[in-house]
Amino acid sequence: MTRHPTESNEPDVSVVADRRRFLGCCLGGAAAAVATGCRAHEVAPAGSGTGRSIPGNRLDEHERERARDELLADLTDQSARFEPISARERRARRGRLTAMLGAFQLDALLVEPGATMEYLTGVSWGRSERLFGLVVCADGAVLWVTPAFERPRAELLLAAAEVKVDELISWDEHEYAFRPLAASLAARNMTRVAVDPMARNFIPQRLGDALGRPVVSGADVVKELRGRKDEHEQALLRAANELTQLAIRTVAQRIEPGTTDRELGALIRRAQERLGLRGTWVLPLIGDNAAYPHGSPRGDVLAPGDLILVDTGGALHGYQSDNTRTWIFEGKPDAELQRGWNTVRDAQKRAFDAMRPGVRCGDIDRVARDTIERAGYGAGYTAFAHRLGHGIGLEGHEEPYLDGGNDLALAADMTFSDEPGIYLPGRFGIRLEDIVVVTDTGADHFGDWQTSPLAP
Repeated sequence: MTRHPTESNEPDVSVVADRRRFLGCCLGGAAAAVATGCRAHEVAPAGSGTGRSIPGNRLDEHERERARDELLADLTDQSARFEPISARERRARRGRLTAMLGAFQLDALLVEPGATMEYLTGVSWGRSERLFGLVVCADGAVLWVTPAFERPRAELLLAAAEVKVDELISWDEHEYAFRPLAASLAARNMTRVAVDPMARNFIPQRLGDALGRPVVSGADVVKELRGRKDEHEQALLRAANELTQLAIRTVAQRIEPGTTDRELGALIRRAQERLGLRGTWVLPLIGDNAAYPHGSPRGDVLAPGDLILVDTGGALHGYQSDNTRTWIFEGKPDAELQRGWNTVRDAQKRAFDAMRPGVRCGDIDRVARDTIERAGYGAGYTAFAHRLGHGIGLEGHEEPYLDGGNDLALAADMTFSDEPGIYLPGRFGIRLEDIVVVTDTGADHFGDWQTSPLAP
């Protein structure tokens, strides 16, 4: 049974008022600006009662971070409550890949550093022009290729990861990786070689030249290998997304007028880090800036009645969260905004209700798009400017995708974002995003849906 981080970590509302006052003192130069009628880049006039200047001149980043930690002091690291993927589980994954290679009539799959290497081995290594790679073979052999001068480091890393090493192929600077790798593959009678689809173009080109035959894309193999998440992966994804939602809700309760979009983002990032997520990122947009789906903060200062759109996530033991919330700060939406928010919520829920094994990915996108069109916001990409969703796992965006051109049939244990939106430049932007998993009979979602534009 998945453990729910929100059970013991919802913020204590009794401390919210005190901490909001703390935020006003330590981070709230912009808040003071609102109170005194100054713009965010101005200094409050003498005798205004604020006694301090506006952001940019007041606090260095170290002091700001300390203030954020005080504001969020009741959020504690939850990552130890959830087991990371083990070496045993990764051995089983390599075993599945070995069987798949035979089914796809392939002899070997070459993988560069990245999500697939981490999925299979837990090994992380930076990419450069010098190839470090993993080769999983249909006969069960596991080969590694490394620059010769990196061999001692590679040996230490592979031993720490408890990963199988049937051969560690090293190459000197004058010879490059491809001839030694091709020679090893030829010695094992491996002629049908595929490459991870996320590998850089020069790798299949140069390996094919060294082999004397083309190598092929391993896209279908990798999609089948990683596209369906097991129970442990789903538990990590569920927990990661619940923690991100908790971070958003907590910060939303503690911000006050005068907070800038950038400070809002910094608070949400720090809240997630305190909860145990790593690699956190935030897109915080205020007002009509939310009409740009992937806009950038521009220094907007929060006032009562403003619309907020936050798209954010992080990783729990490597597994990603990705949630978007749109709400009104200290106010109520007008009729136009309420109607838009309701339409986006309807589109999200109808797409979710349509999910079940066998339904095409493209048809799910169409359900959401038709909902928005019928509400009068235009056909196609007029207001709903992007696809409905993306796969998610070790990568925030991965195969498969919920777009109108994808004929792939949904299968149980696939995980996706469900994120319709309406974007009207100069007026507003609304997006709601949750992570969902296809089940045997329909779908489930991780965390709680947003139910109102009054709060996230």
